[in-house]
This record gives sequence, structure tokens and C-alpha cells, in this order.
Amino acid sequence: MNKHLALLAVATAFSAGAWANPEAAMNKAGCMACHSKDKRLVGPSFKDIAAKYKGQDVVARLMDKVRKGGSGVFGPVPMAPNTPAQINDADLKAAVEFILKS
Repeated sequence: MNKHLALLAVATAFSAGAWANPEAAMNKAGCMACHSKDKRLVGPSFKDIAAKYKGQDVVARLMDKVRKGGSGVFGPVPMAPNTPAQINDADLKAAVEFILKS
């Protein structure tokens, strides 16, 4: 691979969120206004989410839930939908994986 192609590959990976910082992405997207790592705020804590889905392959399902929003799983307070303009797919996937490891 020549230098130009290698640089293009690195730039593409970076812009796609390959080196995503899930906590920074969640802060930027506004997730932390309602969620925290270990205590319930408006929505459930990451710890509670991780416990509920422990051992399950739910990354795609939770990404869809974040995109569409909803309520009822952790109580009646609805979560607003989060568009790709708020958090891109790569950052959202990294965020969900981070939450599930909490």
C-alpha cells in the first residue's frame, strides 16, 4: 500500500469512529444528562443496564433502541430518539459496548 492510500485508510477509520472515546461521544450526544455510570438519574445507570443484559448479545438491539427511543423497560420515563447527527453509528456501537461492560 502506498503512503497516500495508507493515509486515506487511517483518515477514513478515524472519521468513522474507529478510535472512538465512548464517554466523550456520550457526553457530546447528551446521554450523560440522563444517565450515569453507577446511579440512576432520569434514566437507568450504565451498571443497571449492564446487569439487565448480562450475557446477552444485545448490542444491535440496544443501538436500535437508542436510535428509536422508547420507554417501559426501566420505567415510564421515555428516552428520546438519538439520530446519527447526535451520535454516529461507530460511536454509538462503542458507547453501547462500553455500557454493557460497566
